[in-house]
Parts: sequence; C-alpha cells; structure tokens
Amino acid sequence: MDKKNQNRIEAFSRNPVFNALPEEDKEYIARKAEEYRMSREYIREMIEAAADLRMWDDGKIADYADDSAAENRKGKQRTEALFKELRRRITALRRTPPDYTDFSPDRIQPKKHLYTDQSHTDHPILGTCPVAGEKTRCCSLTTLDAVRQCGFACSYCSIQSFYDANRIYFYSDLKNRLDSLQLDPDKLYHIGTGQSSDSLMFGNYHHLMEDLCRFTEKHPNVIMELKSKSSNIQYFKNNPAPRNMIFTWSLNPPKIIRNEEHLTASLEERLNSARTMADKGSLVGFHFHPIIRCSGWREDYAELFQELQRRFTPDETVMISLGTLTFIKPVLKQLRSSGLKSKVLRIPLDDAAGKYSYPFETKKEMFSFAYDAFSKEWKEKVFFYMCMEDPELWEPVFGYSYSSNDAFEEAMKTAYMAKIKKNPAGNSPGEEAHDIP
Repeated sequence: MDKKNQNRIEAFSRNPVFNALPEEDKEYIARKAEEYRMSREYIREMIEAAADLRMWDDGKIADYADDSAAENRKGKQRTEALFKELRRRITALRRTPPDYTDFSPDRIQPKKHLYTDQSHTDHPILGTCPVAGEKTRCCSLTTLDAVRQCGFACSYCSIQSFYDANRIYFYSDLKNRLDSLQLDPDKLYHIGTGQSSDSLMFGNYHHLMEDLCRFTEKHPNVIMELKSKSSNIQYFKNNPAPRNMIFTWSLNPPKIIRNEEHLTASLEERLNSARTMADKGSLVGFHFHPIIRCSGWREDYAELFQELQRRFTPDETVMISLGTLTFIKPVLKQLRSSGLKSKVLRIPLDDAAGKYSYPFETKKEMFSFAYDAFSKEWKEKVFFYMCMEDPELWEPVFGYSYSSNDAFEEAMKTAYMAKIKKNPAGNSPGEEAHDIP
C-alpha cells in the first residue's frame, strides 16, 4: 500500500461510522480502497453504504460492491464502474418500502442518568423551533427547554444529537426561571416543551409539572403544549390541568413503535392516556410525525386513523399534524455510528430544504392519504397542518395554504385559543379558571 492511500485509510479509521462496522466490513473496505486506489470521497461513500446495509439488516457491503461491473476497465473508470453498480443496488433498496415482518432490532436498555443542572445558569430557557426556516412552512413554535435530553431512544430522533447522549438535565431553579420570563401580556404565545425532551415521561420529578402548571395558569395568553410518547399522566390524575394547557401525543402503528420508538409507551397506552385527559376536560391533539412508508403502511395507518376517530371527538381534539422522516447530517452520522438496527434510513434521502427526506411526490401521496382518512367534521373542527414541510405540499394535500410562516403561526394560535375558550371544561370542578383573552 502506498503512503498516500495508507493515509486515506488511516484517516477514515478514526471515523466513528467506520469504527462501528464489523471487522469483516472494515477489512473489506480497506482492501478495496487499496485495490481501487479510492479517493476519500469514495471511501466515505463505501463506509456509509456498509453502515446502512448493516443497520437495515440487508446484508454486508461485499454482497453489493460487484467487482464484475469494473472488469476490463482501468484507473478512474474502473472505480466509477464499481460505484455506479453499488449505487444502483443501494438506490433500489432505498426506493423499496422496508418490511418489518422479520426485523428484530436490538433490545435497548435505559442508560441515561438524571442530573440537576446548577452550572448552566446562563442557558436560555425559551427559544424557537431549532429546525425553523423559510424554505419550509413552520409554525414558529416557542420552545421551553424545561428538560434537556430525552429518556426515550427513537431511532429517528434529532434530540440525541443536540445534547450529551447519556445525561438528562433538569434545572434546579425552574420555578424561578419561569417567573423571571418577561412575556408581553398583549401577545398570544404558543409554547411547547417537547422539542428538547419528552413532555410527560418524567412526571412531576423535581416539581416539573407543578412548575409548568403554575406558569401556565399565571399567563392566560400562553397556549402550553405538552407533547409526548409517554403514558405518564399520574400528576394530572390528582391535579387539575390549566385550561390553556393542551396535551398532544405522537402516534404511529404498533410495528413502528416496536421497531423504531424504543422505550416509549405502546400505542394503546398513549391512546388511553389521551382519553383520560380528554375525559378530565383537557384538549388533546395528535402528531402523525413521522409517517413512515413501509410494507403495508396504508393498511396500518388507515386502521390507526379510524381508531382515533372512534375514540375521540373533533370537539375535544385541537390539532392533527402530519410529517415524515427528515434528517440533518449530524443525525445521519449518529445513526450510522450507533451500530443499532433500524430501517429509518432506508428511504431515498432526497434533498428537502437542506435536509434529507422522501421525494416530494411520495410525501404528497402519504399526506393526502392521511388527510383523506378523516371525516368532513374532523376537517372542519380540528386544525390540520404539516410540520416543517414544503409550502407547495399544502394546496394539493389540504386544498388551502398559507402565504407565509407568520400567517400559518397566526392561524394556528387563533384556532387553538378559540377552542380553548369554547372548551366547557378545562379546570376541574371547584377550580376557578383565569379569563382567556
């Protein structure tokens, strides 16, 4: 092996994606890199392909990199022929919906530890949606980082790339931090706690729910959204929720929850928790995000949409959101270096406003199918939207669109608050609700 090629391979041996591969794949890539005198870009592509195949449980890189495609060629043309065939085979997999029938991902054990954070006193508690941008239609959600890092292990989650992987941080002075926030009393706020962690999984640990409820009651111009894949509503079984606090759950068919949403509550547990909160008078909502195109996806999601409409009424449901798998580069790298089994990257990974997702037409098909599954009454009474998707999708899916993110944000907050004001329940009997502006 010449010095130049050796340096290339040694550089990639420090790559966490390469290091997570089985020795068999490492040796194969090193051998082919020398044989074909590959550039860094080609080596990286082969490493990523090997990681994806192992992750999908679809074989090893040696089964897909076909030397016969490069026969009778020399130099650069030989390498290009090898990779042209490799890309063709990987692309064919990506464009075929994955089948979870015989898929057995590794069982994940909880590893994260809870910490009370007293050192990051300058960390701002309020922010904006971390993936907001003008190229997609965004509701400009105000985020409240009451907890930083999630205790669940969903394979597609971007939260894992934002924080220390094994530490979950709670503020030692959350109440004081909330009290110190300066909110404009004439402005309507939509604040969510589900962007930096799951909103419900920790319950009232460290007075979390208690402090959030106190803050929400204090500010009747705040719509506080708790978004979850948990079933932990224990605190609210014994304590009333503020009228302007809404409870939303991310939902997926059981096989997606079982294979990709590790450590989370089952679909039945999530629906039962939502039903309990609705029975107590709180408004609920549901996020179908991500909708995942896999074998049998139409039947699975159709059953889920029907079940939701059987269990809940549009009057007690404030919103339905639609979205799908979307990845940023750090999440791709983290997934590939994790060594975990997952099918979520077995999608075309087309460009989507600087991120990676399904093609436009595939999204239109999935979102239209979802929206069409709901009755006319649901469409009239519930606020439907797409989360961080191309603005050009709205008209063909919903039959309407918003001219800007500001217009979308205003429509959402207005619809939510109108439903809160109309909600006859809200606080439990004997509780006096604040006036809602």
